[in-house]
Amino acid sequence: MTAIRGYVAPTAESDALGVHSLDQFVLAVPDASVAQDFYGNFGLDVQAKGHRLEIKTFGHEHRWGSVVEGAKSKALHHLSFGCYADDLPRLKARIEEAGVKLIDPPPGFESNGFWFRNHEGVLMEIKVAPKVSPDQKADSQWITVGPGVAAATTREKAPPVRPRRLSHVLIFTADIDASIKFYERTIGLRLSDRASDIVAFMHGIHGSDHHLLALVKSSGPGFHHCSWDTASIQDIGLGAMRMHDKGWQKGWGLGRHVLGSNYFHYVMDPWGSFSEYSCDIDYIPKEERWPAADHKPEDSFYLWGPEVPREFTVNREAGES
Repeated sequence: MTAIRGYVAPTAESDALGVHSLDQFVLAVPDASVAQDFYGNFGLDVQAKGHRLEIKTFGHEHRWGSVVEGAKSKALHHLSFGCYADDLPRLKARIEEAGVKLIDPPPGFESNGFWFRNHEGVLMEIKVAPKVSPDQKADSQWITVGPGVAAATTREKAPPVRPRRLSHVLIFTADIDASIKFYERTIGLRLSDRASDIVAFMHGIHGSDHHLLALVKSSGPGFHHCSWDTASIQDIGLGAMRMHDKGWQKGWGLGRHVLGSNYFHYVMDPWGSFSEYSCDIDYIPKEERWPAADHKPEDSFYLWGPEVPREFTVNREAGES
């Protein structure tokens, strides 16, 4: 593990400026009913609202994702980031000073924020919104029982899996270094860890999981996966089993990551990207500085788990197959 060359230390806290949350991801797909079936079976609360589907978690009012219909093939429509009201004009000024042109919002997505495209043309929004990234490490359940008691229930009586919140998204990029630089200098994310020029993980300065945005090298931009926090490895296993029973059988897991430390199982969605059941991801408090480092790729992808399937690295939005 080596220090990142050219790494610039974060500014003093009084001067720090950045978004506090990934507010939502938005996908465009050919058929919204397919998305409703997939995300509903995944354990999410999917609601039709006007021209789009809203993806929520049960018991939480926040809209973590949206799906709009009409695209010829699945595509990342945009990412939306939340900030504090006092920071909105400062972020807007900083982004404009960086030479980024502000643009009009797409129809149906007007907000109290502003819109722009990143260095690869991906549409982005920054808006005033409640902080939905966690303020402390999420609790994880490690349930056991004493002697003389059966710990497992029957499959018929197993409770439904209900993810608690969106943890992060991972997007493809053609240039890891350029992407890290862009997100640091515009929306104020900080690098958590990286593995050469293959993958990088970025967190929010106001306290967040190890990453709220992750980047992976490809031939172009695109959406790789959305990750959903669950309470236990039991939930991950039950979710994976039930998705398999519903016909969603391709994926990767069960395993444990190195960077972020979370347990995982990925389920391939109808368009070749993924949704991840995740548990026990590392947390970075706002008062602390994570020791970001450049790790060996072969030593930092996953601690244990099955071999990575070939389709896990394919960016279909860039025309790969």
